[in-house]
Amino acid sequence: MSSIFVKSAFWLCYGMFLLLTFRVIEGIIDVEKRMEENVMEDRYTRTARLLGDEGVERLKSSSVIVFGVGGVGGYTVEALARAGVGHIAVVDADSVSESNINRQIIATKASVGRRKVDVIEERIHEISPDIVVEKFDIFFENDTKSKIEFTKYGYIVDAIDSVSSKVLLVECAKEAGVSIISSMGTGNKLDPTAFRVSDISKTKGCPLARAVRTRLRKVGINHLKVVFSEEEPAITSENGERTPPASVSFVPGVAGLIIAGEVIKDIAKG
Repeated sequence: MSSIFVKSAFWLCYGMFLLLTFRVIEGIIDVEKRMEENVMEDRYTRTARLLGDEGVERLKSSSVIVFGVGGVGGYTVEALARAGVGHIAVVDADSVSESNINRQIIATKASVGRRKVDVIEERIHEISPDIVVEKFDIFFENDTKSKIEFTKYGYIVDAIDSVSSKVLLVECAKEAGVSIISSMGTGNKLDPTAFRVSDISKTKGCPLARAVRTRLRKVGINHLKVVFSEEEPAITSENGERTPPASVSFVPGVAGLIIAGEVIKDIAKG
């Protein structure tokens, strides 16, 4: 009789132990799930307070391609990733150099010599592993434009330095019916408060905008959304000879963030 009682007590205790174990496991899973939900909530909650839940969802389902990820484009990509844009494509044929460190967000001692598209892909995924990143390690020109299917993107960012490539990109965007915003000159500038968002027909104080505007008119394009600086550029020279445009840490990044702001607001508003 006592042995039956002992066995019954054993199985009862064992059953209670299993029940408690399952409850503990369920609790751990529930805590982990809540932590994961809180991470997502913390990441986009403050953005949603400004753009709304629908705006955040539009960003998550959007696709933006950025041409040039240097001083301007690098900061644009940074802000797009932090805002939660779901698909970011980057186009750049350069490697990080020592001379980039003074102004480019992806340029560090550790990244010198590496391909820019690879470095920025890693940075995007450090911000959010869920973002789909597409890389084009090419110089954008007539010979390479066919590599890009423009109609799959909802927005195009032009942060290219070359006038001919900028004009070609605007032509491709207009032909595909995709929204585009272009960065004008940030070299030889010191006043980050002088940047404006405008149509290229209304720009002033920017030699690059003047050159692009002239070329665009020749191909029948009179309007383009741009970010430009009204500040007259400084003239830099060495031993009486012109030198490449000078740059400083705080100017190109401001232009890049303004561009990102325009893209993010446009997408969030639908």
